[in-house]
Amino acid sequence: LLTNSKNVQLVLDPSLALLSRRQRRLIRQNPGILHAIAAGLHTAIKECKWQFRNRRWNCPTTHSPAVFGKIVNRGCRETAFVFAITSAGVTHAVARSCSEGAIETCTCDYRRRGPGGPDWHWGGCSDNVDFGRMFSREFVDSSERGRDLRYLTNLHNNEAGRMTVSSEMRQECKCHGMSGSCTVRTCWMRLPSFRTVGDFLKDRFDGASRVVYANKGSNRASHRADPRHLEPENPAHKPPSSMDLVYYEKSPNFCSYNGKTGTLGTSGRTCNSSSPGLDGCELLCCGRGFKSRTESVTERCHCTFHWCCHV
Repeated sequence: LLTNSKNVQLVLDPSLALLSRRQRRLIRQNPGILHAIAAGLHTAIKECKWQFRNRRWNCPTTHSPAVFGKIVNRGCRETAFVFAITSAGVTHAVARSCSEGAIETCTCDYRRRGPGGPDWHWGGCSDNVDFGRMFSREFVDSSERGRDLRYLTNLHNNEAGRMTVSSEMRQECKCHGMSGSCTVRTCWMRLPSFRTVGDFLKDRFDGASRVVYANKGSNRASHRADPRHLEPENPAHKPPSSMDLVYYEKSPNFCSYNGKTGTLGTSGRTCNSSSPGLDGCELLCCGRGFKSRTESVTERCHCTFHWCCHV
């Protein structure tokens, strides 16, 4: 049992038993944060489905503890996006909850105050993205084990998601003055919309870098623990930045069902017969052909008729 900021007891879902001891401790140490984590993950799932709604892989989810299915055990582009968007979701939701006063151990970020200007000053409640990033790093990254290539890429993509949220923070201001003259403005830093975060990460997905583990003979233990030792598979390509998504294996064939890889296939999906893009029937159906169906739908129009009477 946990007690939130309003002294309401919350019963932990049995699936939380799958969390590590450290993750459960973090939840107990930060009353109110469980709601933010859940909200962030739901937002991340919703955004993932939106971004890939017209692709062969459309971010399918299950009701099992492994929400995204077997894709998280791979090292492909889609895996990179899943890790980045979920890490970003937790960061975003926790940062927003801090400024809303829903978490007892954090509040607005009052450190984000600059010198101001001749007609404005800092004074609003900035979203606490620093706390969101810190908590997300401790909570999300703690589930990773090992020191291999998969471990490094997962940590890299987690951090890329968090940095995207932080880098897209924007200044917002409110005017003060007689009759809306805006003689003085109060400003603060606001989180981006999560759609903005999703759009950014989707672009990074399209330009993701395939990487290998670079071993140049330095200290083996510390070397493996350092994500900077991911290098592009093609030496002619530039090294990935901290905000790039990275992967190390080719994506599976998402055209057909495969229980081993956990892919559902595209059979039964709706395609756009007039589109030459990824949502078009030729590409989405993987050349298998498609069936067209015409439906006639009758709906009540809720019309109101008016007429004039002449005497």
